Amino acid sequence: MNKLKEPNKVHEFDIPITMDDNTKKSFKGYRVQFNNARGPYKGGIRFHPQVDLDEVKALAFWMVIKTAVVGVPLGGGKGGVEVNPKELKETELEKISRGWVAEMADHIGPRVDVPAPDINTNPQTMEWMLDEYEKITNDTTRATFTGKPIESGGSEGREQATGQGGFYALEEIAQKLDLKPESSSIIVQGLGNVGYNFAVLAHNAGYKIVGMSDSKGAIYNAGGFDPEEIQKIKKEKGSVVDFEGVIKLTNEELLEQECDILAPAALENQLTSANAAKVKASVVLELANGPTTPKADKILWDKKIYVVPDVLANAGGVTVSYFEWDQNLKNQHWTEQEVLSKLEPIMKKAFQDIWKAHVDHNMDLRTSAFMLAVKRIISAMK
Repeated sequence: MNKLKEPNKVHEFDIPITMDDNTKKSFKGYRVQFNNARGPYKGGIRFHPQVDLDEVKALAFWMVIKTAVVGVPLGGGKGGVEVNPKELKETELEKISRGWVAEMADHIGPRVDVPAPDINTNPQTMEWMLDEYEKITNDTTRATFTGKPIESGGSEGREQATGQGGFYALEEIAQKLDLKPESSSIIVQGLGNVGYNFAVLAHNAGYKIVGMSDSKGAIYNAGGFDPEEIQKIKKEKGSVVDFEGVIKLTNEELLEQECDILAPAALENQLTSANAAKVKASVVLELANGPTTPKADKILWDKKIYVVPDVLANAGGVTVSYFEWDQNLKNQHWTEQEVLSKLEPIMKKAFQDIWKAHVDHNMDLRTSAFMLAVKRIISAMK
């Protein structure tokens, strides 16, 4: 157990680049390889001004748990560069991406460590990184990075994988708590890729989407919305709050409105000791990473509100990353239908395993998920 408290390896390095104006600049790069008992290290690389070693360490541990929860044969790691991408040109971001790989090439690889995109990185970033890695190593499997563009070996279905996985988790908890779609309402906080895809799937399945938000604010309508219409308004006018004839709220107020399922899909630490007691939902489905603080967790559990934890609810993304890696190693390309038909049983089995631990030990779902994951990791380490 002690071995699980500290990462296996920590890489901290400088990435010197020549900027477009010919000045020299150096950026701090990181990769924490936490645990590989169950398979190669797996986890994203983020470009953010606040990236530091503590954050990367915590996120790397999270990945170890997440891959173990869904049972895919991977470990956990995380990487980052301390940079504000908004201040850089694309050519400079490319140099940083390639510089990160130049530092890490000896420590990553299809059977060693498989990075992916994270905050402020995307398929283009992965394409630069893959290209640099191939130049340095001559490896042509394309399996060292996931989240790549389709034409560079990326997987179909990756775009909606996290929202789709969250929807499968919703179906399972709804069954356990006897929540019928036609009489159940959902609030989705955050209209990024994950929140939007989840909202569309839930709406199409008959659930009523009563609240939605973006970074500028939130809207609520007890009669429900069509998420695709909301997205259209957001694209045309700039925000969901430009939608007419609905109640306008702040993101904080949205979390306290009437609904059956609350799906925080934006930032961490949204449900805290200050507002958890005001939550009216019977289920919190964590589509974001870490939206609930430990104190809020306890308040929600005491109120008998089920929290489907992020390590399960948003693990559809890492599961489809695993599929991408698998396709690359086998030199195959699966259809979107094949990808989703493989994702569903994995998500549903993970939920059932966690639910069984919850019933057997009378613990909240997060503790059950962590207990299950740690058991699997320790047994692999032995």
